Amino acid sequence: MSEPDLETQCCIAGGGPAGMMLGFLLARAGVRVTVLEKHKDFLRDYRGDTIHPSTLELIHELGLLEKFLALSHQEARHLGAVIGTEHVRIADFTHLPTTCRFVAFMPQWDFLAFIADHARKYPSFSLRMETEATDLIEEAGAIAGVRARTPTGEDLQIRAGLVVGADGRHSTVRRAAGLKVEDVGAPIDVLWMRLPRRPDDGAEALGRITAGRVFVMIDRGDYWQCALVIAKGGFEDVKRRGIDALRSTIADVAPALADRVAQLRDWNDVSLLTVTVDRLERWWRPGLLCIGDAAHAMSPVGGVGINLAIQDAVAAANILAEPLRTSSLRSEHLQAVQTRRTFPTRATQALQVMIQNRLLSRVLAAKAPLSPPWPVRLLSRLPYLQRIPARIVGLGFRPEHIGTPERA
Repeated sequence: MSEPDLETQCCIAGGGPAGMMLGFLLARAGVRVTVLEKHKDFLRDYRGDTIHPSTLELIHELGLLEKFLALSHQEARHLGAVIGTEHVRIADFTHLPTTCRFVAFMPQWDFLAFIADHARKYPSFSLRMETEATDLIEEAGAIAGVRARTPTGEDLQIRAGLVVGADGRHSTVRRAAGLKVEDVGAPIDVLWMRLPRRPDDGAEALGRITAGRVFVMIDRGDYWQCALVIAKGGFEDVKRRGIDALRSTIADVAPALADRVAQLRDWNDVSLLTVTVDRLERWWRPGLLCIGDAAHAMSPVGGVGINLAIQDAVAAANILAEPLRTSSLRSEHLQAVQTRRTFPTRATQALQVMIQNRLLSRVLAAKAPLSPPWPVRLLSRLPYLQRIPARIVGLGFRPEHIGTPERA
């Protein structure tokens, strides 16, 4: 059994931050767009939850900031770390030239639901949940649509003037398109977990770094979202040592949590993120474009992946909305998106790889007690310098702005 074929101007595979933002902006600009999300809802743990000032500025430009900030969230105006026994402050967002001078921490499902709710106000927007893109339709050397599987298991063909792959680092779309991936490399993986938070714990998001250990704590209101960095492929060794050894490691690096690590009952309470840093050599084929993690998987360093994906979506909407609306899309438009977003992607990945290789790998291999290196001490002692990492993390190397009109 199969559903009748559908036809749209743009079909987006993937209802994550890049796909939802692009779908919203295109529909707002009068383009008929269908977004496919393979899950039945957005409720998945340990997705990127950081909403940086660059993204908050976009929401402000859309006139939705007041409603967005009414959702439950936490705010960080500074970022710091404890290296050895010394607390250092690394970034100060309070001087950014943006409306919101902080990083907001919000469950990604709330962010996605917010964008989806506002996108549904436009009649040209369609969101199909539990519908997974399984293959591409190719005709005369160009991509003409997608094949998908519906919630009832039926086959569905969606013809589209443009297919956008926004389906993550394990993208079905980019694999089906045969696009070549360049593996940049990542020497680390990350274990995610939750631990209870108390009101007297303090509000600043902290990284804690000691010899052989890197531990990150993100304030999520009534709990800490925690990340333990491990060597690439080291999860099986961690599991062999047992859950008690993991609890002991966390209590050692973050003593304030020692009386709470018992909340990690077994390995079901721990989630592995296999870190990948890669990028496509070419993001497009005629009739097809990849954005977000489908075009460039990012390291969790700096928590900038969600914001870089959203910047891709805004740039794509700015360039493609009018050609899509008027059925005048050409390959030059797709190349223009990649050209626009290549520098920020490569610059961000280069910085992430440098931090992974020169800092995190060395910390994980260290045996002797650590103290802050001189550049970090300088940042902490000269507050003016903290504006530099704040700008890189908070705005990125090429922040985008809303350039599409509201036509509906």
